[in-house]
Amino acid sequence: MRRTPPPRPLRAALGATLTLAALAALTACAADGPDGPHAPVGLTAQAGSATSVHVMWNSAPVADRVSGWQVFQSGRLVRELPADKTMVDITDLAPQTAYAFTVRAKDADGRRSAPSATVDVTTPVARAEDRRAPTAPPTTTGRAEGPRTVRLDWGPASDDTGVTAYDVYQGGVRIHTSGGAERGTSLGGLQPGTAYAFTVRARDGADNSSPDGPAVAVTTPADPGQGPGTAPGAFTATAVPGAVELGWTAPDTGRATSEYELYVDDRPVTVIQFGTGAVPSGRAAYRLTASEPAGTVWALKLRARLPDGNWGAFSEERRITLTG
Repeated sequence: MRRTPPPRPLRAALGATLTLAALAALTACAADGPDGPHAPVGLTAQAGSATSVHVMWNSAPVADRVSGWQVFQSGRLVRELPADKTMVDITDLAPQTAYAFTVRAKDADGRRSAPSATVDVTTPVARAEDRRAPTAPPTTTGRAEGPRTVRLDWGPASDDTGVTAYDVYQGGVRIHTSGGAERGTSLGGLQPGTAYAFTVRARDGADNSSPDGPAVAVTTPADPGQGPGTAPGAFTATAVPGAVELGWTAPDTGRATSEYELYVDDRPVTVIQFGTGAVPSGRAAYRLTASEPAGTVWALKLRARLPDGNWGAFSEERRITLTG
């Protein structure tokens, strides 16, 4: 019976034996080829408390087809996230300790990007038995810096052991963390022609959070180069006896729009809702009852509820005179 000789070890160019681990590493590198997603950019790391760090990075270009993210702490994989999550809290860390973080992107074919640039952060000293939350930031202001960027600024909060971080919330969800010494930040990755509401909370080294500071509303301007806007189109308002007849074209938000907010003289007066089966796909109409006397002048505009829950941009404003 002929015996099959044992397989010979693979050898590298310099004659060194390739172990199974090295071969696996080479296979992984091959999967991370030049056609994979780009390395994440905009990586930041902020110590939120003595035992936690908030890591954030920019969203990926659509062309990268990113399906998820891998977060590494000193080269060790510590978190895996879906594509729509670009921030994470790394917890159970040691106080007063230096850490280094990187992030890699994965695409739908399993290829990984190169690592992002490394960011370093040091957790602060722990404060024992700190149960007192900071005060809320006393002021919040905001302005649009472009179709996809908003600038927020806030007043300093106070705390008996010191504020270590400020958390920015949008729609009740934390979207950003800044350092305790910072008084403002720019938020990117927003939608053009969209109304946003933001609040800020202060946090101390024991992870005690303040109440919300004052809410601030900011609407990003439309961007003609980014496809259809979120404002209702061709808005009309016609006064008829005892009422106003409204008409508009539904914005292209990715799905049928069933909810609109109507403003009269810059004040919200009603939310127009279309029930299931009655949602207009093109031209919409609504009759608003008017009890004010004839000759009253109104300025009307409306905006649509977007699929993500935010209000879109306002339509053009129309001025009408009520009739008897």
